[in-house]
Amino acid sequence: MESATAGWLCSEFALTEQSGQVLEGGITCYNADLKKSLLGVPHDLIEKFTPESQEVTDELARRLGKLMPADIFVAVTGLTTPGGSETAEKPVGTMFVSVLVKDHLFSERYEFKGNCEEVIKQTIVAAAALVISHI
Repeated sequence: MESATAGWLCSEFALTEQSGQVLEGGITCYNADLKKSLLGVPHDLIEKFTPESQEVTDELARRLGKLMPADIFVAVTGLTTPGGSETAEKPVGTMFVSVLVKDHLFSERYEFKGNCEEVIKQTIVAAAALVISHI
């Protein structure tokens, strides 16, 4: 489930030689309303923590299992450009990755530097590393 990476993560994972044997699919929910309507993330959770937060990212990873069968679920949200929920404590470049592996949740918060494309590329590498470290 991707928000800030807007499908790029799934696209990169699809480029691996064994992608047909391990990749089930991807969902892009860039807008917070889709996180609520498609995945059922509670409105109160988004309001309390913002759409770009570890709490919401964790919930997205947990809810993916209702939409597709898999052993590993990856969710990504964050701030690649100004205009979201950025603050001094959560600047642009802050990214959240949650990986659910057989009912065990692993979450990381990152603060990357660079333009939008550079932040997304760094996030993809970090998400892949997080998956690999827990399988």
